[in-house]
Amino acid sequence: MSSTFPASLPQGSPCVHKFGGSSLADAGCLARVSRILGEAAEPAQLIVVSALQGVTNALVALTDSVDDPGTALATLLQRHLALAAAVGDAELHAWLELDFGACATQWALARAAGWSAATRAQIHGRGELWSARCLQSRLRHDGRDCVLLDARTVLTVRQHDLGAQVDWPRSQAAWAAWRGQHAQAHVVVTGFIARDADGADTTLGRNGSDYSAAIFAALSGARELTLWGDTDGVLSADPRLVDEAVSLPQLSYAEACELAYFGAQVIHPQTMIPAMQRALPIRIRNSFKPAHPGTRIDQSSQREAAVKGLSAMLGMALVNLEGAGMLGVPGTAERVFGALRAAGVSVSMISQGSSEHSICCVIRDADAARAQHALTQAFAAEIVAGSIQGVALSRDIGVLAAVGDGMIGRPGVAARLLSGIARAQVSVRAIAQGASERSISVAIGADETTRALRAAHAAFLLAEQTLSIGIIGPGQIGAALLEQLRAAQPRLRRAHRIDLRVRAIADSRQQWLDAGTELPADWRLRVHEGAATDLAAFAAHVHPGHLPHAVIIDCSASDALADAYPGWLRAGIHVITPSKRAASGPIARWLNIRAAAAASGAQLRYEASVGAGLPVLQTLRDLIDTGDALLAIEGILSGTLSWLFNHYDGSRPFSALLREAHARGYTEPDPRDDLAGMDVARKLVILAREAGLTLEVEQVTVENLVPAALMNLERAQFMARLDELDAAMAARHAQAQRNGCRLRYLARLDAHGAATVGLLEVAETHAAAHLRATDNLVQFSTRRYCDNPLIVQGPGAGPEVTAAGVFADLLRVAGNLRSNP
Repeated sequence: MSSTFPASLPQGSPCVHKFGGSSLADAGCLARVSRILGEAAEPAQLIVVSALQGVTNALVALTDSVDDPGTALATLLQRHLALAAAVGDAELHAWLELDFGACATQWALARAAGWSAATRAQIHGRGELWSARCLQSRLRHDGRDCVLLDARTVLTVRQHDLGAQVDWPRSQAAWAAWRGQHAQAHVVVTGFIARDADGADTTLGRNGSDYSAAIFAALSGARELTLWGDTDGVLSADPRLVDEAVSLPQLSYAEACELAYFGAQVIHPQTMIPAMQRALPIRIRNSFKPAHPGTRIDQSSQREAAVKGLSAMLGMALVNLEGAGMLGVPGTAERVFGALRAAGVSVSMISQGSSEHSICCVIRDADAARAQHALTQAFAAEIVAGSIQGVALSRDIGVLAAVGDGMIGRPGVAARLLSGIARAQVSVRAIAQGASERSISVAIGADETTRALRAAHAAFLLAEQTLSIGIIGPGQIGAALLEQLRAAQPRLRRAHRIDLRVRAIADSRQQWLDAGTELPADWRLRVHEGAATDLAAFAAHVHPGHLPHAVIIDCSASDALADAYPGWLRAGIHVITPSKRAASGPIARWLNIRAAAAASGAQLRYEASVGAGLPVLQTLRDLIDTGDALLAIEGILSGTLSWLFNHYDGSRPFSALLREAHARGYTEPDPRDDLAGMDVARKLVILAREAGLTLEVEQVTVENLVPAALMNLERAQFMARLDELDAAMAARHAQAQRNGCRLRYLARLDAHGAATVGLLEVAETHAAAHLRATDNLVQFSTRRYCDNPLIVQGPGAGPEVTAAGVFADLLRVAGNLRSNP
């Protein structure tokens, strides 16, 4: 490339690139940076650099230490010598050794004479000098003529309460003078360092290289500023806290300023000031993924989405001044902020009720004690008089902020934010929104910040709706559900942005806990090799602090497990089950379970407990909720008994059909569990309770099809004596035929709660007379559907259809979280 600016390009119009420490960490990184700059094919470039990753921290530690710096400096020297060796630059090698020696001498002199601010700044800023020389060497090695600019030659700043302020006239003049003597197209500039008005060394503060880049972009009249780091632009949230954070293609200056203020670590807040004043576009890009477009920050405002991003600050405290004596008293807020300013305390967030009864401020936790003391002194007279109750201090506070130009004039944004946080079981301590409507910030407990951040992130659909899932009982139904989930996960993420993460599986003996995003194909082996089942540890893993939404799916048949439901629900864990044990168990326990769900807002779903995948309970709820009155329920509620009596026509003994059903897996391992009718009775109890009745299983009249002589045998003995069922069953079948009817095992419930389950004769015209295979049938007679009952019919047994019913409940949970976070 030419060593001078082309005639067609004014000397004041380069592109500015700033590379952070991670982008310059080693020789491979420097080679990548050189390729990026070369492929940009820009006629003129200013390249602003930070120190190599970790170097500034090490230099700051040196100035804070009394130990000899020899070892630490030797380690840093070797890192930089490796960069010189990579390009074979002997001159750079010699310069580095000399400058590191000078640094050690300077440290020793300062240690003896006392540290001045200028000396500290000289040592703290040396990393940028080293990295700039190394990058210059790399670029020259790759054939590009470039010159190095020590920013202290040009940049003059004044230290102010608001940070380093540029002396623009003086710096502009110095830049013009320097540029007049150096016409190279490529300039490598040291970031972070500058001089004050007296010529003493100073720095721009931590992460000040971004600010340096913006300053030099302004001085040079640059066309664009690109900040290269190790993230794909500005993300919708901190990826260390929110795995699903996404790259934002565009931000306005105002949005970027808000995110930077509230802790987003992608851009220095002061960087925005020169850019905004000169309408300079900024790009945030990833040097490790140069093909990624990153984020563009400019004047434009895209308001399609209400919220662009969320950020969080930790290490905060909340100080609150409260009392009736503040009502209508002018100047109270002025006294509060005056006292805090005098104490050197910066206020990050303010919230005051319209009643003027209290003022609370969020401040850094390090300033908390000083702030409380300052306010206590400032309002001492009012506190003694009792007109102000005192100054309350709350430590361990986090601040969560939602930012976006799309919030302006759009109702419901605050409601969506607060609703999402509430469903994650997080309490808001204070809330603030400026008149610009561009951001809403809330103060919450520090230990709940990650969970709240993830919940709010999902609430605004900035990424997938993530549900952490634990499954108990990986038997036939549980295993079918797991395979259905594994198959559906990619489609749900792609098409509906729902991320269903199975993070725990347990049976009665062992459990497997995992933090991955994908369900492995060998999950059965992992459960088998897992630790002993511990339900407390299981629930804690499924509902960790960083995941806002958790679901436990109980596919077991354990009655005791239902005792854990209230605790899970109160903790905000949604519960889904196909088991009948909870909903048909003792009414006191069931009411406690329902109350726990209502109190926490956690969802309780058990659609598959009656009718497997059929919408039986939902249909009944819809009837009741829309004001209909239930007159009666009648139905076939057992897929096993449905299959048996659909096929029993007298041509084969009943025992032969029972053995076939058992071989096909239609029955329970012990068929007496089906023939005794208790499974049907439990389902009828669930229907009754859904209709508002307080029926107990013991109140259902149940016909047991197993003779008393066979009830207490071992299972193998029972199976060997199945023929003893045939005579009585044949007689009942013959009687039904004589009456022109068919045998069906029916459940019946009337409006008063009278419930019966048993084998009955039904006419050929009855809906249950012509079922197929394992069909269930539920017939609702209501005030609206009295002449022609409403019927729900279809397969009501089998692992696949039952698992599908559970899966549908899971999607309903996810859908509710999305529509009403």
